[in-house]
Amino acid sequence: MAIWKHELRLLLRSRMASIALVLLGVLSIAAVAAGMAEIARQRAAIEAVAAAQAEDVGAIATFVDREKDAGSAAYYTFHPTWDMPAPLAFAAIGMRDVAPYILRVRALGLEAQIYDGDTFNPELALPGRFDFAFVLVFLAPLFVIALFHDLKSGEREAGRARMLGALPGARRLWLRRGLLRLALLLAALAVPFVVGAVLSGVAAWAILLVVAVTGAYLLFWIGLAGLVTRLGHGSTANAATLAGSWLVLVLVIPTLANVVINRAIPVDEGAKIALAQRENVHHAWEIPREDTMRRFYASHPEWANSPPLPEAFHYKWYFAFHQNGDESVAGRVRAYRHGLERRAATADALGWLLPSVGVQALLTRLADTDLAAQLAYQDRIRAFHHRLRDFYYAYIFRDRPFARADFAKAPRFGAGGGER
Repeated sequence: MAIWKHELRLLLRSRMASIALVLLGVLSIAAVAAGMAEIARQRAAIEAVAAAQAEDVGAIATFVDREKDAGSAAYYTFHPTWDMPAPLAFAAIGMRDVAPYILRVRALGLEAQIYDGDTFNPELALPGRFDFAFVLVFLAPLFVIALFHDLKSGEREAGRARMLGALPGARRLWLRRGLLRLALLLAALAVPFVVGAVLSGVAAWAILLVVAVTGAYLLFWIGLAGLVTRLGHGSTANAATLAGSWLVLVLVIPTLANVVINRAIPVDEGAKIALAQRENVHHAWEIPREDTMRRFYASHPEWANSPPLPEAFHYKWYFAFHQNGDESVAGRVRAYRHGLERRAATADALGWLLPSVGVQALLTRLADTDLAAQLAYQDRIRAFHHRLRDFYYAYIFRDRPFARADFAKAPRFGAGGGER
């Protein structure tokens, strides 16, 4: 134990080492705090949805109750959906920074509502919000370089290498110094994370797994530093080589890989799907209403015995061509989703070769903030929207009056992201 204390004192005498460890700890604390603050903000926004929804529905119910028109109720009423963040989301915010986690939908065409403003490319882990994952993946390697680039070369340049090599247990000396640096780096990263995770209610197994991944990622960079040191160059050359390796492995190759993956697996933009759906919906105004209803009843025979359309405007025709519009782009939606999943799978495979990509992908998967989590949220929205349509269609296609009390019967998106 005395030897370890002695090594710790020697390490902390180095101003650069002390500053590096303190700075890494401060960055870790700041990242965890920033992540927790962002997730708290998102949770507060989700929790505020219920009160805002009640106010909106109250205002709509007042004028709908006069005419008892179910079509007006379906047209004007927005229904909130949300994706409640997982406890670990603070550590890797992922797609929650670029994709909606609250979406208010109507019983009209859904695809345009889902894909409005869809301009992100979530296929590959790249620099994002300042959170724990960012500090670990992009910044921690620089601190490994700072503490390990001169582990042996520094002693050689100071003229102590031969003497240390002649001592009994010289190998244990270098191993002890390496383990001490690893432990301090891991503590600077893991302690703030563990505190944040405990406060956020993260499961113990998830905490241990993230700490293990953190240690493994640090070991990769320590191993790389060891390989560079074995070349026998000076400390400055070691630092330059390792910094170049960081630039290539963490920034250059992942960015180039992102470009290659995007070109190899072309995917339509979600905004184009929304535009196509809207064009099909608008086209319905230019064709006979009977053609629209015939197409709708062919795919939804359960409503085929609805009374004939009157001469005046009727909402069942309006909702029918909105649903036809959704179905007209269903193939493009499936292709779009399949393309995104292929891109994500390719990026995940790249993670086996590039630890920076693999670690970030693993953290976002554990935090439920990756592409799979976003697509799962969209699936829940679609399932909820299907229930909304069935609910309103039972009034609209049966010409049933819709009163104030009927608003309370509408399906509701359940707490925690599910349905009820």
